[in-house]
Amino acid sequence: MPANAAPAMSLDDLSQAVDRDEIDTVVVGFPDHYGRLMGKRFDGGFFVSEVAAAGTHGCDYLLTTDIDMEPVPGYSFANWDLGYGDFHMVPDLATLRPASWLEGTALILCDLQTSHHEPVAVAPRSVLAAQLDRLAGLGLTAMAASELEYFLFEDSYREAAEAGYRDLTPVGWYLEDYNLLQGTREEFYNRAVRRNLAASGIPVENSKGEWGRGQHEMNIRYAPVGVMADRHTIMKLAMKEIADQSGVSVTFMAKPFSGQAGSSCHMHISLWRDEVNAFSTGADASPEFGGFVAGLLRRLPEITAVLAPTINSYKRFEHGSWAPTRLAWSRDNRTAALRVVGEGPSLRVECRVPGADCNPYLAYAGLLAAGAEGIEDGLTLPEAFVGDMYQADHLTSLPATLREAANLFGASEFARNALGEPVHEHYHHFFSTEADAFDSAVTDWERIRYFERI
Repeated sequence: MPANAAPAMSLDDLSQAVDRDEIDTVVVGFPDHYGRLMGKRFDGGFFVSEVAAAGTHGCDYLLTTDIDMEPVPGYSFANWDLGYGDFHMVPDLATLRPASWLEGTALILCDLQTSHHEPVAVAPRSVLAAQLDRLAGLGLTAMAASELEYFLFEDSYREAAEAGYRDLTPVGWYLEDYNLLQGTREEFYNRAVRRNLAASGIPVENSKGEWGRGQHEMNIRYAPVGVMADRHTIMKLAMKEIADQSGVSVTFMAKPFSGQAGSSCHMHISLWRDEVNAFSTGADASPEFGGFVAGLLRRLPEITAVLAPTINSYKRFEHGSWAPTRLAWSRDNRTAALRVVGEGPSLRVECRVPGADCNPYLAYAGLLAAGAEGIEDGLTLPEAFVGDMYQADHLTSLPATLREAANLFGASEFARNALGEPVHEHYHHFFSTEADAFDSAVTDWERIRYFERI
């Protein structure tokens, strides 16, 4: 597998499409803390003549806001005292592609730079790039695939919002894991997603029904980790916009409703050396495989916050729910946090901890940092776990709440050293602020439970 993926569209292709009036708009974006794409829409001709080479600017508060776009105090990177200035958005031409689900539109992702033309260290793409550089220092590259799950509802986003996101109607009405009949009822949406992703330079493998009502999974072909994180992010944006156009809604919440399945983002990773899978000889003969997986086992509790970054993430971790609750590795065992699958050139480790709400740049960065440390330290793997991990009380449990995970992340010398002090401080504040917001909120659960009966 080559270490790089060809761009879906060259700048010359774009220029010609603009001249033919096939493309008139270029979306220029970057991922924020939550993995959402933020940015601007440019006239196609102006992008080709000016922005492609010179870039553009954005307000640095965008890396300090909460999910409602309110500036959050306490960040060193940007704050009121510093005046909330600009960072430079540098288009990454390797990410240029048609956005086929939008009429006459192309899309490109940006790296963020300071006024001194240095990478903005706390930007999610920069965080992942730093870990890719670390792997390169070991002579390794990483390949990955994200398996993204989601729920589809008949209600539009506006209707869902007006209903307070209560009593929504899933497109499916029974558990539909692999069920083709129920999947056919959802093809009006899932087929549109598959076709538009493929037409936009994101190779699709398949979609399938999942364990919940109206729940599906979309799988795109594995790629270099940086490419996969970009594709993952663009895929989520495309899926939301296609849903919006179709008058339905899709959610990537890790656990939309109690008593139902959660939505995961299983992340498959393998390390490659000289275009050969370094994991291919397996646990007994590959020091890269053994060290990488052992590193994940050692550090997963400390990096859980980057894999499960919201309050809702932790509602997914339930015994018997297909989501992991305890820490061990196993071969092709879906109760494990780390499931090893494939053989020979396809051998890889699947981390089952991230939910569909993860920021892929931060999640992949955390996993690579932990695995790289394991290789550097020459760690060896314990025996693979066999059996039902949900019943294995002797195993270490994953953090049960965002507060617990944020505290573990904040106290982690490993995370501080691997990410660098500014990045570690920034994201510890991000996770802690999210936990603070929930702790101060009065919920429907509290009103229903206590309003009359307390």
